[in-house]
Amino acid sequence: MRIIGGLARGTKLYTLEGLNTRPTLDRVRESLFNILQNNIRDAKVLDLFAGSGAVGLEALSRGAEKAILCDKNKTAIEIIKQNVNKLRMQEKAIIKHMDYEQFLKASKEKFDFIYIDPPYKTNFISNSLEIICNRDLLEKDAIIVAETDELERIENEIKELELSINIYDVRKYGRARLIFMRKE
Repeated sequence: MRIIGGLARGTKLYTLEGLNTRPTLDRVRESLFNILQNNIRDAKVLDLFAGSGAVGLEALSRGAEKAILCDKNKTAIEIIKQNVNKLRMQEKAIIKHMDYEQFLKASKEKFDFIYIDPPYKTNFISNSLEIICNRDLLEKDAIIVAETDELERIENEIKELELSINIYDVRKYGRARLIFMRKE
């Protein structure tokens, strides 16, 4: 896995070993950032369930103002620290070793871009969206992207919550789906 674009383009990232994590593939990240390219410069980014931190670090490489990289897994946090140090992004990358709910409920920050990539087969996407909307953690033109392999279930959960966000695009990459959302 590597940084696809921006200042750190081509830099290889450390990744987590094992079957418990699913790093967002380079081609998926490249497509994601090609779609979002005009929304990343100077953005405040939240990479929730950050894993190796690849999405948040990619955003920083492409000109984001800062990125919060949140994960509760101790090994993931160590990998994120290694990647932040390797890329020399200590000034702009904020690492949070916390459960996603704990972080979202405590955050006073508003974000321009939030990437939600939890373990599949959980309700963490809908639960995250509910907290984000209830706590008003989104800037005016913020974009949320969630990664899942269960599009229909996640879409239904989002509709049932009746939140002030709408799904405006869905992209398919192998078994992964990226769901693009905005505030209404």
